[in-house]
Amino acid sequence: MRPRTSDIDKLNEGIRVRLTTLEKKLLVQRSKREGYRTVSDFCRAKLIRKRETRRIEVSKEFKELTLKLDYDLNKIGVNLNQLAKKVNSFPDYRFSDADQALLQRILTELDRCFTVLQRYIDMIDSQ
Repeated sequence: MRPRTSDIDKLNEGIRVRLTTLEKKLLVQRSKREGYRTVSDFCRAKLIRKRETRRIEVSKEFKELTLKLDYDLNKIGVNLNQLAKKVNSFPDYRFSDADQALLQRILTELDRCFTVLQRYIDMIDSQ
């Protein structure tokens, strides 16, 4: 037998919201995707509760990839700082071939990092 609900916790009030067929379909999909038991639970959580914290579990591969991206982005930042120091130290400084090669490597590495991140974002969105 189900435990008795206290008077304070009883859901005895209702409101009616009109949606298009597409809006309702999207609402149902989103509530399922976010792990709610019912659309009502989802709506209450989004409308009433101030902030809801959800734990996200990621694979070991994702953790390793994130750490590598963090390391790579930090390296890029260090390289950019070194180049900026050179440029700012000498008012008439001209970019050497080495500087241009460094900027090209930085751009390539940034592009690789963003590609990896986009792939994971697309995977998350498709779930």
